[in-house]
Amino acid sequence: MPLLKKINQVLVVLLVLLACLLLHISLKASSQPKKVYRQSHHFAAGSLPAAEAETDDVIPVIICASEERTGASMATINSIISNTDASVFFYIVTLRDAVKIARRYIERTMLKGIQYKILEFNPMVLRGKVKPDSSRPDLLHPLNFVRFYLPLLGISHRRAVYVDDDVIVQGDIKDLYGIKLKAGHAAAFASDCDLPSTHEMVRSVGMQTTYMGFLDYRKQEVKDLGINPNECSFNPGVFVADITEWRRQKITKQLEKWMEENFRQNIYSSAMAGGVATPPMLIVFHDRYTTLDPLWHVRHLGWSPDARYSESFLQGAHLLHWNGPFKPWNYPAVHWNLWERWFIPDPSGRFVVTRPDGDS
Repeated sequence: MPLLKKINQVLVVLLVLLACLLLHISLKASSQPKKVYRQSHHFAAGSLPAAEAETDDVIPVIICASEERTGASMATINSIISNTDASVFFYIVTLRDAVKIARRYIERTMLKGIQYKILEFNPMVLRGKVKPDSSRPDLLHPLNFVRFYLPLLGISHRRAVYVDDDVIVQGDIKDLYGIKLKAGHAAAFASDCDLPSTHEMVRSVGMQTTYMGFLDYRKQEVKDLGINPNECSFNPGVFVADITEWRRQKITKQLEKWMEENFRQNIYSSAMAGGVATPPMLIVFHDRYTTLDPLWHVRHLGWSPDARYSESFLQGAHLLHWNGPFKPWNYPAVHWNLWERWFIPDPSGRFVVTRPDGDS
């Protein structure tokens, strides 16, 4: 009996120690920030990882590629490399289900010579920050929030260009990349109050171009910001980011703060003009961003299947953005011919372009 009692005591001690060890591991894990991405290196044949390193002649471009819109991302990439002689390095951010799709799209098409890295975004970092909204569920896709986490993507460059996947670049990307940011500014955006042609388009489709269109000014949290509701907004679908300054100012933490605030207080909604990814950017970068040349972000092409810009104006634009529900790979859409010239058919047949006659 004494021996059995001693064995039981030893077992109790071991169980206590094991419980303490498990508690320690759990607390340590919970104290660590969730990893934003998992990297998957896939470089073009003949290129070296060194091409990704910080150099003056390499332009880093960040673009997301969702499973259902990979073909759109590839059209954007094609338009960029076709209109520059600069060396461009693409950070292609996607979710786990589309990593192989994106890689195969590149390897089996004319894009196989590009320099790139595929990064798998971790949607768990958005837990407690984004709530479901049925009005425009497409705006809640996890990849819409990649732009909030640029310094955490493992990018080795001091600055980078971010572009949405419904963009076509007609100018030389090195001119956009080379913009001089004002001291203390972490990014450059296009103001929503820039070109007369844009104003006409905005009026015709009923788009909002002020903070009132993105924030709920009935909420005290919004009133306390002291931002004039009639002040011009900006579009975060295309921007140049100073990664070093972004990190220094803890921009990502600030953006997450407002995401969490909205999760609790509903201070903005995707039923309003800009969904849930634009309002935090508008708040954090208010009066703290450099303005892009408006021809480097001609937008609203996707807001109406009827409202059109003049062809001469679009020919002179450096970048076209089909923000809105009417995308150029679907029908109905406007100015889709300017997008389709850069489209590369999906070798797997997943991404299909629809046109008025029903042909794909």
